Amino acid sequence: MIMVRYFKMQVTKTRDSYGNTERKKEIMQTVRAICISKKKGTPKQPVKGPVMLIKDYGIEGDGHAGSGHRQVSLLAWERIEEFRKQGAPVKYGSFGENIITEGIDLRKVKTGQALSIGDVVLVVTQIGKECHDSCIIGRTMGRCIMPEEGVFARVEKGGVIKAGDNISI
Repeated sequence: MIMVRYFKMQVTKTRDSYGNTERKKEIMQTVRAICISKKKGTPKQPVKGPVMLIKDYGIEGDGHAGSGHRQVSLLAWERIEEFRKQGAPVKYGSFGENIITEGIDLRKVKTGQALSIGDVVLVVTQIGKECHDSCIIGRTMGRCIMPEEGVFARVEKGGVIKAGDNISI
């Protein structure tokens, strides 16, 4: 079996102290998709175009936004794809995630850590969550990845984001 991973790469050129050109390749950390649902209890759907994140609230128009510590949820695209390859009938938003990241191993982030997407700043407040009994993915597959790998954050600084934006930690 051949496993191919597609990552966006950024190549930067710098000069060292001797004037020699150095090339540095970096994996881009990006927003792959953004999903919302109009009200709780309904599946999240990918949105086209930009969304507004509101400080201490979440994504404008998302039924799960509010003043709590789980204003925005994140899940890695790479992990969603691995789960899909195991036969899970999932698509963007199936896990209830708001922001699907690419190029970041979210399993390594810590609570209190900040993530920046453009001008927006998210602060990680929780890793994982208890999966509810009616989770269709858990019932179908025997497990769900959101309880293990979902990341929750509060919006420290609001602003506009869209798919394709860079993320920095």
